[in-house]
Amino acid sequence: SGQLNKSEHSCALRVVHMLAIYHTSSDIIAESCSLYLLSYLSLFAFFLSFVSLFLYLVKQPPTIMKQSLKDYIVDPRDNIIIECEAKGNPVPTFSWRRNGKFFNVGKDPRVTMRKRSGTLEISFRSGGRPEDYEGEYQCFASNDFGTALTNKILLRVSKSPLWPKEVLEPVVVGEGSSLVLACNPPPGLPPPHTFWMNSAMMSITQDRRVSMGLNGDLYFSNVLAKDSHTDYSCNATHTYTHIYTHTHVSLHPPKVFECRKVAETPPNFLSPTGTDSSRMMVLRGQKLQLECIAAGVPTPSIKWFKKGGDLNQKVKLDNFNKTLRIDSVSEEDAGEYMCMANNQIGSIRHSIFVQVKAAPYWLDKPFNLVLAPDESSRLVCRANGNPKPLIKWLVNGEPIERNSSLPNPRRSVVGDTIIFHSVQIGSSAVYQCNASNHHGYLLANAFVSILDMAPRMLGAKNQLIKVIENNRTFLDCPFFGSPLPELRWFKNGQGSGLDGGQYRVYINGSLEIKRARVEDQGTYTCVARNILGKEENQVRLEVKEPTRIVRAPEHQSAFRGTMARFDCRVKSDLTLPITVTWLKDDKPLSLGWRLKKDEDSLSIPNVHEQDEGTYTCTVKSEIDQDTASARLTVLEGGTYVIAREITFFFVPLCVSAPDAIPSGLKGWGTKNTNMEISWEPLLDTEQNGPNLHYSVWWRRKDTGEEWNNVTTVGAKHIVHDTETYVPYEIKLQARNDFGPGPESNIIIGYSGEDKPTAPPTDLHVSKIDSTKVNVHWTPVDPNTVLGEFKEYRLYYWREGSMVKGLHVNKEKKTKGFYSTVAQPTGILTDLQPYSHYRMFMVVANSRYDGPPSNHVDFHTKEGVPDLPQFFKIVQWSPESIHLEWDKPLEPNGILIGYTLNYQAVNGSRVGHMQMESFLPNVTAYRLRLPDQASRYRFYLAAHTQVGAGKVYAGESPHFTNDGESVIWNLTVKPNSNYANVSWNHNFPIGSSEFQLEFTLDGKIHTQFVDSFGAKQTLIIFLPLSVCFISPICVCVCQCFCLLTAYIKDQVDIATQGWFIGLMCAIALIILILLIVCFIKRSRGGKYPVRDKKDLPLEGMDQKGEDGSFDYHSDEDNKPLQGSQNSLDGGVKESDDSLVDYGEGGDGQFNEDGSFIGQYTVKKDKDETEGNESSEATSPVNAIYSLA
Repeated sequence: SGQLNKSEHSCALRVVHMLAIYHTSSDIIAESCSLYLLSYLSLFAFFLSFVSLFLYLVKQPPTIMKQSLKDYIVDPRDNIIIECEAKGNPVPTFSWRRNGKFFNVGKDPRVTMRKRSGTLEISFRSGGRPEDYEGEYQCFASNDFGTALTNKILLRVSKSPLWPKEVLEPVVVGEGSSLVLACNPPPGLPPPHTFWMNSAMMSITQDRRVSMGLNGDLYFSNVLAKDSHTDYSCNATHTYTHIYTHTHVSLHPPKVFECRKVAETPPNFLSPTGTDSSRMMVLRGQKLQLECIAAGVPTPSIKWFKKGGDLNQKVKLDNFNKTLRIDSVSEEDAGEYMCMANNQIGSIRHSIFVQVKAAPYWLDKPFNLVLAPDESSRLVCRANGNPKPLIKWLVNGEPIERNSSLPNPRRSVVGDTIIFHSVQIGSSAVYQCNASNHHGYLLANAFVSILDMAPRMLGAKNQLIKVIENNRTFLDCPFFGSPLPELRWFKNGQGSGLDGGQYRVYINGSLEIKRARVEDQGTYTCVARNILGKEENQVRLEVKEPTRIVRAPEHQSAFRGTMARFDCRVKSDLTLPITVTWLKDDKPLSLGWRLKKDEDSLSIPNVHEQDEGTYTCTVKSEIDQDTASARLTVLEGGTYVIAREITFFFVPLCVSAPDAIPSGLKGWGTKNTNMEISWEPLLDTEQNGPNLHYSVWWRRKDTGEEWNNVTTVGAKHIVHDTETYVPYEIKLQARNDFGPGPESNIIIGYSGEDKPTAPPTDLHVSKIDSTKVNVHWTPVDPNTVLGEFKEYRLYYWREGSMVKGLHVNKEKKTKGFYSTVAQPTGILTDLQPYSHYRMFMVVANSRYDGPPSNHVDFHTKEGVPDLPQFFKIVQWSPESIHLEWDKPLEPNGILIGYTLNYQAVNGSRVGHMQMESFLPNVTAYRLRLPDQASRYRFYLAAHTQVGAGKVYAGESPHFTNDGESVIWNLTVKPNSNYANVSWNHNFPIGSSEFQLEFTLDGKIHTQFVDSFGAKQTLIIFLPLSVCFISPICVCVCQCFCLLTAYIKDQVDIATQGWFIGLMCAIALIILILLIVCFIKRSRGGKYPVRDKKDLPLEGMDQKGEDGSFDYHSDEDNKPLQGSQNSLDGGVKESDDSLVDYGEGGDGQFNEDGSFIGQYTVKKDKDETEGNESSEATSPVNAIYSLA
């Protein structure tokens, strides 16, 4: 367990098994980790022991688990701790470099390294200066399999210099003038946080007129007499010291000369200063803050714009619109930003050109590889930045070029990729990728571990998982192996692998059941398999009924001294024990002697004031729970009727004018001749008195007309007879019988919109591509929009396809273009290639579309095809695969054919890619498999003249005969010129087809038969033939039948155990026949030696007609033991003719399909030829003799 740290505790099995073993990306790890934690938190501690044991057993290069920040600022009052934690097996050893040189930790008495860790602790208890240890540190973690590195850690000590007091001369300004009170705190590390206060430690009130800038200075857009104070002070606090330094700058009161009438002045910028434009560079991911503070009388308002478009949702406006903020900048935020300050006298603008650069950031971060011997793979390190970063590779902390003095034929570096070829044991190492530009750098470690291991299960055996019905659940199966095992799930040991539909298998081995039902109960088996073996584990799933409260407690009121009763009736699964607990006001309820709890309720006798509150019933089982709450109100005796009478009245504790401003004030027209002003009414607790009503004021903006006002008790007022879409200033005030409340801020509302009166003109297109086109038009006069301009809205639809006979959907689509430039243009994307399109454009405000522009027709160019409509891969037999597909729904041009690429897949090994090409009218192909032990992966794509379309990928199914559908009782009954073939089966009738293959005269013939019954019969006309094995021993050539059937789950009868056994038995019988035949011939074939070994020889040798000598006696004419007698008692002879063996007779096949003829002998041979017995030469007689 010493190998584990906090990061593994958050996702133990997933990090070890997926990141280190399965090459899994970080987003999948996060997904599966969350699923794991949600589903198996209760089993967490149990699994940790397996992970710890696994890490202990498997050799692994070092992996950095924890390190300090790159820019590390420390508090000088504390000890300095520089973190470096790593794991590996064997346990890594640690070393450090400081400023690029070896740092000898043992020689410095203030520096210690933690046990089993590389973390440094620098102590200053016995003296020393933290500043002496500033510098750049880097940690190295090493074991026998490689070296991992941390980032270079820049250690700096926080500095908070003293701020000397200053006494400044009084600031004398005239009323209405602008003023800037400078702060200028001394620099610190990190920079201090500044703010302005007075001597009473109260913050200086800031508003549109007075505010603090980003540099800490206090800006007055115009000075008023009330700004004269004696105690303006700028203060600063430092992050690490947490010390406030007060009155660093003490200002005598700004002396403000009061003028009888302050002259109005146009705006001018206090910040930024100088020209009418400025530039700023910011790094991607950092915070962007743009500031515009303006002086003027009246106080100017600030508005922000971005050239070429609206401000996006990332933009936030702070400090009374004076600061534009984007918390995390991206490249799209670059451009020209404009701030405009205006008041009644005039306006002024300032442009800020923002340039976004970027320190390196990851596109593809290298990940750990665990490879088996002879496997090939690659490490990829891709990063982006501005400017583009430089990629450098290191191995075990040294530049890879320095380690490549001798060429390594199994490793090659190609830019940002290292390619490994046929790796071998002993070549494990840790590789580092460094991506850098002058804005920063990235460093990533990725180990390559060469491991050869059969699958192992890491989880507990035979787990029991309980889940509530209709809930999602996960069955866990953590596993490991190298090469990467293939994992499949089975239910109750039957059927094919579970994946798809109700089930989903994650790469970490977990099986998700999306909605558990009662029929999902059972035993689930996960099987991990690679070329070195297989391992399996089982999980038992039980589906339970939910625990729920069927009668919940209800709110009730009870008089003091009476009894209150809350119901809580529960329904749950009978096999799950439950507990019922009660809470009062979210705290455990102590029952004591007075409160009584039974199975379905809680009783509270003799209710008193302390019993009032909210009571919650909670019922829990081991896997779920349910809660319900109700409130008890205790009433005083005799006051119940009065309480009911005043229930609907609010009597405030104090009465006064309203002190709240109604929120949600807005003005918007519902018609083109009105404006509806609405707001949120005050709450009862905010009214402060009776007779609440509202005063509403409105007037045309920028016209100088008098305010119109009305008083209403409702929450809206409609202003009639307005002009179309004109701006109004609106304000609101709440009143009651005790006086008016505060006025709201002035907001801008608009009267109603009308339909735009003019269309865009000269709509035309250019740069027509297969999927996009440039659109151009002449904009409308803004005065004709008659509302808030929203966009130029393009309506377009597909009139037809240029492919003959292809019907298309003519549904209209829209795309909006926001543009206010003189010559607008836009790009219309996502078009269908090789199609006829039509379009027109309107200008749109918030409510209406304007009249349409001219219509434009155009034709997109030919493109690449979509996916074929389907791609079926059916394996009828182990020797071949049938592929079938259909043309794409959207060919996107003229189809010229298809390409089929395929390769063998065996575990983690893949074979050479092979390709077949087909004409466009070919939609099926049968592939003979060169390697029946492998699965095959197929990639099908349609082609046009432009190129190949989207690839439809698929894998050959597992050919298995372990399913329930089988074939049995295959029999072949031959006749003179045909054979009757029959068999039984249990395949689906009407949806199956049988393929009968038979060999005749060395040629393979095939017939297909539809399934029409549980027993099938087929007559095959076969001209049976014979073949000679030798002049003496002959046999009949049989027609061997192979019967297979194919359906969705194919079964090959040739791999059935009973069929193989039957064939072996037939072969054994034939072999015995042949052996006996040849043994009898080798002994002369006359008679058994045992019958003649004791007879004396005659004095004369007689020579037979064939030239052989025959030693015989009078007993020679007697039948040999075991031979057959003829009908007349004589011994029959054989002249080895085919007729003698019964050609044309009633020979029969046995049930196993073999042929055994009924051998007969001739009756018309001479007695003189009877000396040459036929018994020995007849195979049938040889069998009798053997018997």
